[in-house]
Amino acid sequence: MPAPTAPSVRRLRSTARAMLPFPEPESWLDVETGDADFPEAARTFFPYTAFDGLDPSPRVVHAQVVERLEEGHVGRLTDPRITARLRARYDVVSLLNQRPRTADFQAALAVLRPGGHLLVECPADPRAELESQGCTIVTTARRSAHIPGRVTTRLPPRVTGPLASAARALDHALALLLAGTRFAKAYRVIARKNADTSAP
Repeated sequence: MPAPTAPSVRRLRSTARAMLPFPEPESWLDVETGDADFPEAARTFFPYTAFDGLDPSPRVVHAQVVERLEEGHVGRLTDPRITARLRARYDVVSLLNQRPRTADFQAALAVLRPGGHLLVECPADPRAELESQGCTIVTTARRSAHIPGRVTTRLPPRVTGPLASAARALDHALALLLAGTRFAKAYRVIARKNADTSAP
């Protein structure tokens, strides 16, 4: 599995660094993790955290096999079977480079322990939605997006060679072209799940 390009690693580490003011989490779930690039980068700052990943593609299983993740779960967070299996298991849940809906936030809160943190990066301001779910907003910032929508995440895992290299090159070029435009801006919000938050 190829390593992410250098600018991506910097962005990923910048996102992970936002969680440094809080105690090191015991367990962290990265939603739509793909090849687990974010957990791999975050481990630099949180070496004792168990990182799990969730993704609709089987890439997450490969990420577990190559030890980028402790556990890889195939599916969507809003699937009630997954939510039930992972309920109240994590200290941090990250929803990065997505357009989360109410159901996504509810499912993320269901798998968070009380007092746990939800790390969100998305184009629209999620604060009102998170507060309506009973969260306390801890920090908010505007920044460059975590990673632009990537071509490589849409390729089947068996694709290798020149096609995979071309997709990585296109991802890198798009990241550079979109930097500083309205397409590359995102809200980064860290919200705390209150002890009395009742997630479905």
